[in-house]
Amino acid sequence: MKYRIPNAQQWEKGPKVVAVGGGTGLSTMLRGLKRYTQNLTAIVTVADDGGSSGMLRRDMGILPPGDVRHCMEALANTEPIMEQLLAYRFTEGTLAGQSMGNLILAALNGITGSFEEAVAQMGQVLAITGRVLPVTSANVALEAVFENGARVVGESKISSAKREQDCRISYVNLIPAGPAPLPAALEAIGQADLILLGPGSLYTSVIPNLLVEGVAQAIASSRALKIYVCNIMTQDGETEGYTAADHLEALLAHGVPGMVDLCLANSAPVEPDLVARYRQEDAAPIQVDRGRVLELVPELVELPLAARGADYARHDPDRLAQALLELYRERAVRIYRGRPRYIMEGPQPYGKDR
Repeated sequence: MKYRIPNAQQWEKGPKVVAVGGGTGLSTMLRGLKRYTQNLTAIVTVADDGGSSGMLRRDMGILPPGDVRHCMEALANTEPIMEQLLAYRFTEGTLAGQSMGNLILAALNGITGSFEEAVAQMGQVLAITGRVLPVTSANVALEAVFENGARVVGESKISSAKREQDCRISYVNLIPAGPAPLPAALEAIGQADLILLGPGSLYTSVIPNLLVEGVAQAIASSRALKIYVCNIMTQDGETEGYTAADHLEALLAHGVPGMVDLCLANSAPVEPDLVARYRQEDAAPIQVDRGRVLELVPELVELPLAARGADYARHDPDRLAQALLELYRERAVRIYRGRPRYIMEGPQPYGKDR
């Protein structure tokens, strides 16, 4: 049964959802979720050091605004021209490549004196649904250690370094290690009804949040339903050849036991032309190895979640939101903690109720 769009009162009293991650995957999920509950908190990594975010980080000493900005754009309730303004990138001069949204956050950081307050103020300007929180206010760098012992520091360097080393990432660290979390982030996790990890880049968007002091422990000790949303495709420079269980194994290795109650994976086939295009980038649809997944987490659910007719292999925001909230609704009384179980629905025709 389809999870129905709530009325205004139901929306205001909707479940408290905390989504942990960063990048395009997180913002895509938030676009769907904001239709179903007002009580959304996005907890976002701040380890990015590349692109326009990296430029502002180096030039102005602020936390990287890119992932935070993407989430705020997804949750904004503004006129289309404002969305276009936030996403606009300059093409000429000294600002070439820079995003207007990033510059606004940088300006607010100067006005308010803190990145946390700058994000809060921008949230008010954009009338966002819920809130966006950086996971830490510390100036951190991400280090990757490969299976052959080689190391590289800098989120933007990991992908190319992995290709050079031609082996898997063994683990990632934050430098300095164990930075203090934003207190509001831990508070949100403690009050959550539903906690979502992913989708998004495994080593550079999702896992860095778990390396902040106390975050993984807070998730594990929460009474919320905790779902890992598996990516649709592997990622060149991070997870080539990874199965769903490989993703979960890496996630849990960087956290603590009890962080995930359920793994949600896509069951819809990726369109052949997209598969062919991704193959050129050494990426492929993620294989769901059910037996191994159920050795790691109590429950696996597969549903048709991939967007149709899109230029990229991504989740359909509304289908993903419906699936997540229906899973929560079904388990709100009692989270299943018996023997592992596997549920599959689909692939089904798009545009119809489940």
